[in-house]
Amino acid sequence: MKSIARLIIATAIAAMAGTVSSVRAEPLVVLGGEMLDVSAQRLDVEIAKGQAILEGQVHIALGSLEAQCDRVDIKYDEAPQVRWARGSGNVRLSVKGIVATAQSLEVDVTNKRAQLLGNVRLTRGRGWIAAEKASIELATNRVSLEDVKGSIPVAPPTR
Repeated sequence: MKSIARLIIATAIAAMAGTVSSVRAEPLVVLGGEMLDVSAQRLDVEIAKGQAILEGQVHIALGSLEAQCDRVDIKYDEAPQVRWARGSGNVRLSVKGIVATAQSLEVDVTNKRAQLLGNVRLTRGRGWIAAEKASIELATNRVSLEDVKGSIPVAPPTR
């Protein structure tokens, strides 16, 4: 989950540079030795308000981590340092065989927290866990789920 926060932050940095394009090109940013690729149909930046919006088939790839959603809203300060980001609409994250879907993903960079909100579902192989909300403490990688149900395959004992 720490990678998710880094992914959204890197997306914001790329957006601030004004280099996001729906055309696939050379990587926009190198983050932790990985190339960051970003595409969207539209980018709007309001410099005076410290806000940026990526819209329309937003796709982000960083190493083995991929994220897709309809929109990413970003708030940053004058440095520009990203303080907050929210992905919304058909949020889908995948990394190393784990797929997470939700209605939205919020990252509070200042407080080092992330939340998947609304119809959260984590799947890997035949196993799945559903929740209304998943909270991630980015400093400790602690994940908490609320209103949980799921199915975890159990292998039969070997003889």
